[in-house]
Amino acid sequence: MGTGHRQAFLTAVHASRALHRPWVSAPATPEQFVAYIERMQAPGNCGLLVVRQGAASLELAGVVNITNMVMGPFCSGYLGYYAFAGYERQGLMREGLTLAVRHAFRTLKLHRLEANIQPGNAASLALVRSCGFTQEGYSPKYLKIGGCWRDHERWAIVAR
Repeated sequence: MGTGHRQAFLTAVHASRALHRPWVSAPATPEQFVAYIERMQAPGNCGLLVVRQGAASLELAGVVNITNMVMGPFCSGYLGYYAFAGYERQGLMREGLTLAVRHAFRTLKLHRLEANIQPGNAASLALVRSCGFTQEGYSPKYLKIGGCWRDHERWAIVAR
């Protein structure tokens, strides 16, 4: 993903504010987008777009981020993702997340991916469950999102 996708990305983020709240704070300004791109290009991070196939123009369905990758004996990374409004509950994020997991294990050579999900986010919990993740634990006040420290369930998948 590059700065050429900026306008489509920002338009999708603005259209998705209600869908994302309170689960995620996606980059919503040109400056935040540039910072996001720079962060995803840094070693240990990988940002992926979920794009609707067969569309006449670029249709962004969502985002999958693999971050804080640590190699050596750990070979693990953290997973973050979100759908864009109008593309949720169509199986596109399941397909995108499945491909992202395959990329993480086969191309990035990770052994483990961890997703931390707020307990009330039923759609996200169903998504990781459908992709083969298993729940490993619960972390109170784990991440600060929208100015509040929020509890998260820890879900993970390992390479087979």
